[in-house]
Amino acid sequence: MDLQFTISHIAEDDGNWAELLAGGLTFDCRGLAPGRAGVHPGKAALLGLPDAPAGEVVTLGPSPHLAEGGGLLPVVRVLAGLGAQLAGMPGVLGAYWRPAHCWMTPKYFRGVVQDWLKGGPFPALGLTSLQQARDGAMVSVGLDYLIGQELFFLPNRRLAPAAVARIAVRLVNDLLATGPLREPLELTGPEGERVAIKPILGGRQLQVTVAP
Repeated sequence: MDLQFTISHIAEDDGNWAELLAGGLTFDCRGLAPGRAGVHPGKAALLGLPDAPAGEVVTLGPSPHLAEGGGLLPVVRVLAGLGAQLAGMPGVLGAYWRPAHCWMTPKYFRGVVQDWLKGGPFPALGLTSLQQARDGAMVSVGLDYLIGQELFFLPNRRLAPAAVARIAVRLVNDLLATGPLREPLELTGPEGERVAIKPILGGRQLQVTVAP
C-alpha cells in the first residue's frame, strides 16, 4: 500500500524544493535537481547496508507549520508512508531516518513502514535505533522524538545484543501506546525475562534492567 500524494507547490527561487500534500498534511521535499542536493548525513546505524551510501541527498520533512508537531504519531505515519513511496523510485540507494540516525535499504524501509500502515507493529528497528556506549550500555536513539524519552539498558554481559533489541522493540511499541513513563514499572520480556524500568535524568531516560 503506497500513500498517495500530490505536489502542492514548486519553488520558483532556487528550484531545489517542492511541497508535497499527503493525508491532509504538507511536507517539504528538498535537494531536488537542478538545485543543490542536501547535506549528506554521514555514518550512522546501518540496517542491511555495509556502509552509508554515497550519492546526492534528497530530504523530506514536515513543512514549517508542522515542525512543532513533527513527532506526533499521525504526522510520523504520513511522513514515513510518503518517504516509503519515494524510496521505491529508481536509483534510490538508501533511506535515512534522521531522528534515529539510521540508514536502511530502501526495500527494508518500504517493507516495515508499509506493514505498519496496514496495522502491523511500529517499525522500531529503523525509526528508532540502538547504540552501544563505551561501558557496554545500550541506548535507544529516536524514541525521544516521539515521546520525549530514550531507553538506557544497563551493561549486561549475559544478555546478547539480539535479546536487547527484542526487548527494546517491545518497549518502544508499549510506550508509543501508553505515552511517557513517569513511575517505575516491572514487566516480563519476550523470552520471559524480568524487566525493570524506571525514569532517570529528570525523566529524559528510562533505565532498563534485565534479569533472567
